[in-house]
Amino acid sequence: MHTPKTISRRALLTAAAGAGAATVLTPSPAGAAGPGVDTLLEWYDVTAAAVGVITGPQQVTNSRTWAIAWIAAGRAIAAARPGPEAELALAGAVHETLLVTNPAAAATVDAAFAATLARLDVRRPERAVAAGAEAARAVLAERAGDGLDLASVNRPFTPPPPAPGVWQPTPPAFAAAVQAGQGDGRPFLVRGVDPLLPGPPPALGSDVHLRDLAESRAVGAADSAVRTPQQTAVARFWAQTSLNGFTGALRTTVAPGGSHAAGRRPLARRAELIAVFHAATIDAQITTYKAKYRYLAWRPVTAIRTGSVTPDPAWTPLLNTPAHPEYPSGHTTYAGAAQAVLDTLAGPPRAPFTLTSPVAADVTLTYRRWSELTRDNIDARVWQGVHFRHTDEVGAAVGRRAALAALERRHGGPR
Repeated sequence: MHTPKTISRRALLTAAAGAGAATVLTPSPAGAAGPGVDTLLEWYDVTAAAVGVITGPQQVTNSRTWAIAWIAAGRAIAAARPGPEAELALAGAVHETLLVTNPAAAATVDAAFAATLARLDVRRPERAVAAGAEAARAVLAERAGDGLDLASVNRPFTPPPPAPGVWQPTPPAFAAAVQAGQGDGRPFLVRGVDPLLPGPPPALGSDVHLRDLAESRAVGAADSAVRTPQQTAVARFWAQTSLNGFTGALRTTVAPGGSHAAGRRPLARRAELIAVFHAATIDAQITTYKAKYRYLAWRPVTAIRTGSVTPDPAWTPLLNTPAHPEYPSGHTTYAGAAQAVLDTLAGPPRAPFTLTSPVAADVTLTYRRWSELTRDNIDARVWQGVHFRHTDEVGAAVGRRAALAALERRHGGPR
């Protein structure tokens, strides 16, 4: 491997750690990352590791990290020579983004960058690294003040007085509402989310509401006598956040030699798929939370315990109810958006693929179509006892509509 003149391997690594960095990275030995490493997949996995296993209130903030990192990667690739220089520019862009957005992961991110830098044969690595870092800083600047930071997303919210159909904090913790500010975040691709919002949830006395109330009561109870072991496994599997759940699915589309033909596409197109996926699902997440805090619909546990239809004060769902309003479902909104992006930009999987869940380590699920993930998300939220079926179905439709609107505008870049 070509080694740049003494210049700079030390200075370059110091710069890569960020302005004013107090420590210097030690380059990994050449080839330490192994032969045949795919740089895009390497940095996909670095991004996933830096984000880690997250909870619901953190999801959109970490989705933002993914989107910024990979939008920047795409720009850096376009500005570099094809081949190793473009790969190093990609790594530089993602590295810089992760240092800014996820500083707790700096040691891991820096070590990964040192390994990439040592492996790639680039005559002027400082130019590629600078291009990547510049692209990252530009996208970060464009997204400054977008309202998707954790504090803005989780601004305080005072629930309205108790009334039939109206959301209230839920047992067992009766925790304060989370993600109340998410619907006011600035989208990445769509102009605004108001045109994408669904109509109101079904009236309390409607056939749809009574049907869903009975189903959630029966199959979503912790001690349900009708939920099957397989339904319980699916419910537990999809208790994870959607971002964690779909990271493995998206990975199959960009992995060379994996279960999807898209993995054979040029570097720039694979990076674009990652970027657009996250930008579009963020726009969908903003949309659904705008609706949640507009309609403030009660959760099944509140309806079943305190409602007028055979109230059961002791009823308990399989899983604890998230601390935000019912309608529409955030999980299924994400799934519907993800499916729309993957159907449109990646096409169908060419082979079955298996996913795991950090919250249900004993469960693995195998999928053959993107629609199957949406189906399982719709069912799982009912089987968990945390949503009504109509809520889940509307969420999937909202996600699809938001993602398709985002895809129409994707070449405009981040807003």
